[in-house]
Amino acid sequence: MPAPVQAKRVEVDRNKVRTAINAGIPLSLTTYTLPHEMEVYMDDILRAFLEELDQTQMIEYLSYCLSELITNAKKANTKRVYFKFKKLDITNQADYDLGMKTFKEDTLNDINYFLGLQKKAGLYIRLILQFRNNKIKIEVRNNSDLTIFEYKRIHDKLSRAQQYTSVEQALDQIIDNSEGAGLGLVIMILMLEKIGLTEENFQVICENGETITRIILPLNKKTLDDIDFISDEFVKVIEELPQFPENISAINRLLSNPDSKMSDIAMQISNDVSLSAELLKLVNSAAFALASPCSSIYDAVKLVGLRGIKNLLFSIGAVQSFAKVGGDKQDLWEHAYQVAFYSYNLARNFFSGNRNVIEDAYVCGLLHDMGKIIFETSHPDFINGVRKMSIEKNISSEIFEKLVAGVNHAEIGARVAENWNFPDVIVGAIRYHHAPDSAPEEVKKLVHVVYLADLMTHYQREEVAFYQIDVDVLKEFKLTNESQFQKISKQLSDAFHKQDSGD
Repeated sequence: MPAPVQAKRVEVDRNKVRTAINAGIPLSLTTYTLPHEMEVYMDDILRAFLEELDQTQMIEYLSYCLSELITNAKKANTKRVYFKFKKLDITNQADYDLGMKTFKEDTLNDINYFLGLQKKAGLYIRLILQFRNNKIKIEVRNNSDLTIFEYKRIHDKLSRAQQYTSVEQALDQIIDNSEGAGLGLVIMILMLEKIGLTEENFQVICENGETITRIILPLNKKTLDDIDFISDEFVKVIEELPQFPENISAINRLLSNPDSKMSDIAMQISNDVSLSAELLKLVNSAAFALASPCSSIYDAVKLVGLRGIKNLLFSIGAVQSFAKVGGDKQDLWEHAYQVAFYSYNLARNFFSGNRNVIEDAYVCGLLHDMGKIIFETSHPDFINGVRKMSIEKNISSEIFEKLVAGVNHAEIGARVAENWNFPDVIVGAIRYHHAPDSAPEEVKKLVHVVYLADLMTHYQREEVAFYQIDVDVLKEFKLTNESQFQKISKQLSDAFHKQDSGD
C-alpha cells in the first residue's frame, strides 16, 4: 500500500511579515475547513511574527493559545451546520442540550461531510496578527455568533481559571464531558499568566456577526527600554548636525517677522538658486494649474503664501540636512516624493474645503519616513557608533537590526522633527502615519491622507493587500471596495509618472 502523500509545507514570506510589522498593518489568513497544513502555516506565521519582534520567549505559550482558539472557532462553525442538519435550534437551551449529547460522536464519525457543509455555508476561521503602538494583537474570528449560554459558559471558565495556580491543578480538578473547550480555555489563561498577562489581556466579543477572541500583548519591558535607548541614541547623533542651512534659517526668520515684506522674502529666496528652482517648480506644477508659466520669484511667493513657503523650507532643509549624514538611497527618496504627490492630490480632491490640510499634505507626505531616511542614508560610521553603544548596554543585536530595518521609525522621525522645531502638524503626521487610529483629533485628517498615500504606493508594488488598509480611513475617503481604491490608485500613479517623465 503506497504511503500517503504529505502536503507540502507552505513557506512563510518573511518580507511580508516585516512589512506588516513596520507599517503597523494586519496580517490575515482565512480558512473554511482548517486542514492540518493550514493549522501548521498559521503557527509558522505566528512564530515568524514573534521572532521578528524579538519576542521568542512568548512563542511556545502563544502557539498553544492559537491552537486552542482556532480549534474552538472550527468547532463553533461545525456546531452551526450540525444543528441545522439535525433540525435543532442552537439558540434554544433545550435543543442545545439535546444536540450537544450527540455532536462530538456524530461529527467525528463523518467530519469531512460536516466540514463540507461548513465550507458551503461560508463559515470561516480567520487569524489576524498586528503590531501597533508597541502592542501585539492576536485575533481569531469566525462568523458564528455565540449563543447566550455559550457566552456565559466561556466567561464562567475564565472566572474559574483564576482559582488555579498551575496547569496540573486545573487538570486534577476540572471534569467536563460536554465540551472539551472548557479545559483548554482554562489552560490557555494559565499559559498567558506564565508570560505575565492576566485575563484582562484576553477578550471574547461578538460584533457584526462575528465571534472575536482577542489577545493583546505589550512588548516586554526590556525590549521597550532597549528600543527607547537605541532611538534616543540615533536622535542624539542627528542633533549634532546643523539645524538647517543658514540661508534657509534666514528666510525662516523673515517669515516669522510680522514686519517682513513679500519683496524681502522674494529677494532672499532669489539669492538661493536651488530654493528658487524648487519654488518655481512648485508653482508651475499641476497643483496650481496656471494658464501660463510663472518665472517671477515675487509672483511665486504670492501664489504659494507664507504657509506654503514655510513648508517648502522644511522640505528642502530636511533634504539638505540628511545629505550631510551621508549615504544615498534614491529609491527611498522616490518613495517620499511619490507619497508627497499622492498626499497633496488626495487632500485636494477629498478635503477641498480644508485649506490647511491641502497646504500641509505635500510636506507631510515628503517627510513621513524621516525615521527611515535617518537609518537608510546614514554613513556606516554613524550606524556603527550607535551599534557600539547598544553592545555596551547589553542590547541584543537582533533588536538593533530590527530598528535599523524600520521598527519604530515613525517615533524616531517624530523626535527628530521635534528637535528641529517643526510644526506640530508635521510632527504628528510623521509620528502617526502608521497608527491613524491613535492620531490626535487636530492632525487626524492629515494623518489619514498621508497614511492612505503611503499604503497606496505599497499596494501598487504588491507589498500590501487591500484588506490590510484601515477600514475607518477608507470610510473617510468614501472607499467601500477594492475596485474604487484601484481606480484612484491608478489615476494617481499615472499622473505621478507622467509628471516624473516630464510629459
